[in-house]
Amino acid sequence: MKTQMSSRRRGPCHEPLSTLFALIVLAAAGLSASCGGGGTHKLSGNTNVTLVMSSTANDQLDTFSLQLQSLTMTDQSGNTVTLVSALQPTEFIHVNGGIEPLLTVTIPQGMYTSASAVVGNSVFICATLTNSGSIETSSFGDVPTPPAGVSVNLPEPIRVTGASMALDLNLDVQNSFSLASCDVTDHGATYSITPTFSLTAASFSAQATNPANGKAIGIDGEVSSVNAANDSFVVAYTLDEAPRTVSVSTGAGTVFQGINSFAGLAAGTFVNLDGVVQSDGSLAATRIAVEDPAATSVEIGPVLFVSNAIPVLEMIGQQEQGVLTVGGANPFDFENTAFQISGEIGNLNSLPFTPMFDAASMVAGQNVYLTTTATAFGPQATSTAAQTVTLMPQIVDGTISGTSMAGNFTVYTVNLAPYDLFPTLAVQDGQTTALNNSSEMQVYVDSSAQMLNSQALAVNGTFRFYGLVFNDHGTLRMDCAQVNDGVSLTPPAAPMAANSRINGRASIVSNKAVGGQRAVNVVVTPAK
Repeated sequence: MKTQMSSRRRGPCHEPLSTLFALIVLAAAGLSASCGGGGTHKLSGNTNVTLVMSSTANDQLDTFSLQLQSLTMTDQSGNTVTLVSALQPTEFIHVNGGIEPLLTVTIPQGMYTSASAVVGNSVFICATLTNSGSIETSSFGDVPTPPAGVSVNLPEPIRVTGASMALDLNLDVQNSFSLASCDVTDHGATYSITPTFSLTAASFSAQATNPANGKAIGIDGEVSSVNAANDSFVVAYTLDEAPRTVSVSTGAGTVFQGINSFAGLAAGTFVNLDGVVQSDGSLAATRIAVEDPAATSVEIGPVLFVSNAIPVLEMIGQQEQGVLTVGGANPFDFENTAFQISGEIGNLNSLPFTPMFDAASMVAGQNVYLTTTATAFGPQATSTAAQTVTLMPQIVDGTISGTSMAGNFTVYTVNLAPYDLFPTLAVQDGQTTALNNSSEMQVYVDSSAQMLNSQALAVNGTFRFYGLVFNDHGTLRMDCAQVNDGVSLTPPAAPMAANSRINGRASIVSNKAVGGQRAVNVVVTPAK
């Protein structure tokens, strides 16, 4: 790979005739003085750098949390600068195909050629069914993550210049772990964690329309303070033990959902928002949704189980905010729950099918935003009352097996991997909804979808589709808002037992009976 070690000033080739002879003489003497050449421009001064996080993943893991302790870059002269200097707990599966602001720092301008990171604790979670048919959510962790297993790749040198710029820290999930089996009760727990990042310069626009050009979509957080004087607020988001904050501004173009205006926001309000990343790391909100103004806690993540005996669902809290933040799989009572559909995607009325989400159509695998007004979880084998359950967009990795047209939509038949939650959880006993074909999804794409794929959509191609997934009388249908290149459906190779860095041991940390269905939560810790 060619490395640019310096920048050159280039201009129009308008040299006077009186200088051409001199230039020819200089060239003949072995000196270079070509049109468009010039002296080396030394980068100097400082640049405000906004670091955003993203990930590239298939559907094998439900969460992948890393405690990022430090991130540094080294320039071509060997000088090192620090991007991350304090603990930043992060969860990467929820930013698969998206971006989320991490922090903004000021660093010297220059040409940076390498980077390194230190990760504290790391853990990933997957869900499966045991041979007995019960749900198992297994956690695999390193405490801490061995430094030798962490890598940060620069696909090309990063030129830091100008008043401000953005960098994207992307986790390559496929190459960041290996796992023998998610079912540790049957196959053991041989696994490894090797966080593998790429760091690249990002080209963001003031009129960003998607994550590739600077729009953060579906940021979930809790308002920590409000500035009514300039219609802005600060939101704390992601992991509960050390939440990050970002300043959010609103304007004439901001769409409010669930509240009438900015006046409906207050400290403690939980929001789901879209916004354009600004040069100072703040967000200019394009959409702000409040699903439940009275909520004391929210859980965002995939549904694992919907009982057909009692109105209870179980879900993984991929992101948790508020007073109920315990992690793992949690049961919720939806007997008196209001069901809603996210307003993030605006073309629902144009779909050639009727998009429904309610107690009767909810199915394991869907991504939901659940709110509660409870202040504590109930005792063992009981559930917590859910106030609202909102269907949220999610990303699905799959291979196209066919195409058709329906109105203004191209419909792609997409085959899912066996470990995807829809086929994995569709065969549970005691579940309320049966799917006709849990391994297949109909994906509806119209002209409003953001096409971020570099490969043409075609049969046998693998892609990541982002949108709202509905259970339409047993058929999975997605209203797609964004398409990205896919990730191989083949799981990473499991480490050989003799060479495995970690042989874990499993222990049951919770065991709740939910509507006659036993839900097992297993955590795996490194062997001594």
